[in-house]
Amino acid sequence: MKVLILGGTGEARSLAAALVERPDTEVVSSLAGRVRNPKLPVGDVRVGGFGGPEGLADWLTAEQVDAVVDATHPFAQRISASAAEAARRSGVPLLMLRRPGWSARPGDDWHWVDDLPAAARLLPTLGERVFLTTGRQGLAEFADCPGWFLVRCVDAPEPPMPTETHLLLDRGPYTVDGERALLTEHRIDVLVTKDSGGALTVAKLDAARDLDLPVVIVRRPPTPDVEQVPTVAEATTWLTRVPRSRH
Repeated sequence: MKVLILGGTGEARSLAAALVERPDTEVVSSLAGRVRNPKLPVGDVRVGGFGGPEGLADWLTAEQVDAVVDATHPFAQRISASAAEAARRSGVPLLMLRRPGWSARPGDDWHWVDDLPAAARLLPTLGERVFLTTGRQGLAEFADCPGWFLVRCVDAPEPPMPTETHLLLDRGPYTVDGERALLTEHRIDVLVTKDSGGALTVAKLDAARDLDLPVVIVRRPPTPDVEQVPTVAEATTWLTRVPRSRH
């Protein structure tokens, strides 16, 4: 059985590690190549795009792939849409592996918005010193915002970005104590993030709760109408049900 795993998330790496232990399974992990030094999964790795849904469909057919698991980031909307269309064109079964989003707890002061522009519009009403953790690709949406920004991302971003920006290049996981110290050191009064879910970066939300800080959270975009599971274990179970006689 040949499986294509899309994405460089922790779930994608865990799934690849589980599947390579099976003697009857060949695994290929595909990374978009947007992170300079990504954490690589075990097994075969492919870096770069496929040329849209048509290119991916052709690749799936040419490589005789039996199943695709979309384990990309919850905000990788374009890749997920492309995967769904490619699966439809090629007839290859597709599963979406998505970790659950975050849920508010007592003491949280969360403000939900639909996208980054909405977050930028809301910010001036909540604080002047911002901890921005939405990734490097959306910084242009905050370029005209007043205030001071602590921007944390894995790779250095390109302008435009907020005028008063302190850049912090770092990669999770993070601890609550470390996040609380960071928020206190930079006198942060509002946090902005996406609803990425998972444990890797949740510590910032716990720290914000401890310090009574408001948090602006961007909702996840809609997903394609495909089967979806929240855990690696459920994804591996799904793969056992995929027919192995397509080729």
